Amino acid sequence: MKLAFPKAEYVKRVKKVQREMRRKGIDVLLATDPGNMNWLTGYDGWSFYVHQGVIVSLDEEEPIWFGRAMDRSAALLRCYMKDDKLVAYPEEYVQNLDKHPMEWLAKNIFFARGWHDATIATEMDNYYYSAQAHLSLVSNLWKARFVDSQNLVNWARCIKSEKEIEYMKIAGRITSKIHQRILDVARVGIPKSFVVAQIYETAIEGVDGYSGDYPSIVPLLPSGKEASASHITWDNKPFKSNEGTFFEVSGCYKRYHCPMSRTVYMGKPSERFLNAEKALLEAIDTGLEQAKPGNKASDIAKALDKVMLKYGIDRHGARCGYPIGVSYPPDWGERTFSIRASDNTILKSGMTFHFMPGIWQEDWGIEITESILITDTGYESLCDYPRKLFFK
Repeated sequence: MKLAFPKAEYVKRVKKVQREMRRKGIDVLLATDPGNMNWLTGYDGWSFYVHQGVIVSLDEEEPIWFGRAMDRSAALLRCYMKDDKLVAYPEEYVQNLDKHPMEWLAKNIFFARGWHDATIATEMDNYYYSAQAHLSLVSNLWKARFVDSQNLVNWARCIKSEKEIEYMKIAGRITSKIHQRILDVARVGIPKSFVVAQIYETAIEGVDGYSGDYPSIVPLLPSGKEASASHITWDNKPFKSNEGTFFEVSGCYKRYHCPMSRTVYMGKPSERFLNAEKALLEAIDTGLEQAKPGNKASDIAKALDKVMLKYGIDRHGARCGYPIGVSYPPDWGERTFSIRASDNTILKSGMTFHFMPGIWQEDWGIEITESILITDTGYESLCDYPRKLFFK
């Protein structure tokens, strides 16, 4: 058995979720988000393309992992629970229009344990919980009461343990190494695909003996007019003179992320780029002054927006940050609170988030971002890399 954390930490996490379930009147919770599965049990594997999940109940101390029969061997190697808590549906249920895994789960787990009439929470707005999965569960558990978990497990993950913070700092060191590699190899005439190859090599090679993992989002590096769009991936076009490119990447260690963006301008930066850099750096500093326990997420956003408006930049209410931690594709965010003017979530020591007040204009864009940890007295950057606009 290979665990990323001591068994006691997993037990503590499950108890935390169970306490919240009691408070909300939930008897059984079904978590299908692979990040939540990892956090609750230690499970890690590229099996989230089929139906799988973790079941937490108030009746049993240990959660139940369920998945494809082929993947139970991975659960035996990666989960902290006893073997009888690892259950698998037969291969005939895999991508079969006539037999759905949730039908098997309802009959062999929920009915078998007397949960057929329980209050069951599912992750209704998660990428990995399909409409058909929900319909199958509801039709087979017709006496049960179904409710939305409202990201209960994700919220339980907000405060990071010392070990989680250690992993995120290692991911941050990998992120810094990636950005240095980008700066070393990116230049006019070099195809973007070549630079992306260097990004992946550096990310997986890791740092100081810590090997990297695959990140939940691919490298994003739009240039020029394409940088007005925040999520364009790469192509084989070469970098051109008098264009800015932002690079949004993240190192990943034991599935923990630490994203960071920096912008590289090829040639002498235009006046608008230099002004945007000035606005961003001042806004980031001002926003981070509010990043401390007891303040609200909205305090950071309002402070940042005030500076942006001073420079004539209206972000139109766009959020400027989100929590990060353990995750799988397609997103490294935790999907709980947001750093925006309308979010009054109280900041607490141990929270981690990606602070990313990017500027995306009609025909250009710039990103300078930071991943930070809320400490007992303020904040700490999780990456150690110069915060500025680079140019070559």
